[in-house]
Amino acid sequence: MTARTARWSGVRLAAAIVVVLTIGVGAVFGWRLVGDSTVVDSPLIGRPAPTVVLPELEGDGEVSLTALRGSVVVVNFWASWCVACRDEHPVLVEAARTYRERGVVIVGVDYQDSPASASAFLDELGRGGDNYRYVTDPGSRAALDFGLFGVPETFVLDRSGVIAAKIAGPVSAPMLGGVIEAVLAGAQPGVSAPGAVQPAPDAPYRSPG
Repeated sequence: MTARTARWSGVRLAAAIVVVLTIGVGAVFGWRLVGDSTVVDSPLIGRPAPTVVLPELEGDGEVSLTALRGSVVVVNFWASWCVACRDEHPVLVEAARTYRERGVVIVGVDYQDSPASASAFLDELGRGGDNYRYVTDPGSRAALDFGLFGVPETFVLDRSGVIAAKIAGPVSAPMLGGVIEAVLAGAQPGVSAPGAVQPAPDAPYRSPG
């Protein structure tokens, strides 16, 4: 082997090592990015829920989260413009029916939406029973208090009004049922992120947290 050939082989070897290292580093950081996008945390877990009082979507009444203490409360943020909210809505309606006799209340908080559009959404997809309360959020006060990143997002409160679980993204029947059962049993399931949330049309995208 000539000196020139040896040098060329050395250059190719060094280049190959750089490529391998680059791929390896990219794989590590890529895994972390994927991992971080699906594993979220919330500082609200284990803390009392915000003491919000929200006007009913249809009617003149109000819903107070504080007044609902004694029940397990599922607070679901949704909107008529939210694609994933359409998919999860039947799951929430069925959960309200299934858990009504066990003291579970669902509060659907309409987020950055018009009452007319929200009512049309419910006309099309159906409403829950008397333990499924639909409310509006003037000024997005509740959304701010809950640290909302987009919709759908769901918080499950235990009977003492403490946030026991958060689900970022659309709920499925097995997931929501499992979380409700755990909270009814006195557990604190924590955080789950089955999918991305959709920000309001005029808001920048933010990862669920």
